[in-house]
Amino acid sequence: MIRFLFAALLALSMRPTMAADLPAATLYKDPQCGCCEAYADHLQAEGFMVAVQDTEDLSATKERHGVPAGYEGCHTVLIDGYVVEGHVPVGVIERLLAERPDVRGISLPGMPLGSPGMSGTKSEPFTIHAFGKGEPTVYAVE
Repeated sequence: MIRFLFAALLALSMRPTMAADLPAATLYKDPQCGCCEAYADHLQAEGFMVAVQDTEDLSATKERHGVPAGYEGCHTVLIDGYVVEGHVPVGVIERLLAERPDVRGISLPGMPLGSPGMSGTKSEPFTIHAFGKGEPTVYAVE
């Protein structure tokens, strides 16, 4: 009986993350940006509930949420108290949410080919930076 209970608990602990387990996200983007829509679709496919907000002044949104100059992407996502800037892979977002580091957010600057929501083939590792206090630091390389 104990073996059965252990196996059942193990099976439940290994279940995939469900949408109810993931926090809601708000994605701010330029109304004309197609890759931002593709990124929102990617997040939704991975189980996030995403509200998309078009804005004519995305720079003000980035500034308001502390995205440092030179680390901007083409959209800004607010999720569970963090800023996720650009086409950051979902695995890195999940790591951020699990670790809860003392940072304002993370960024994959620019629009790298092959990143989630972007077409093309990935040609080099993605370097994701953490920002908040002090200078941005490398958070992940994928």
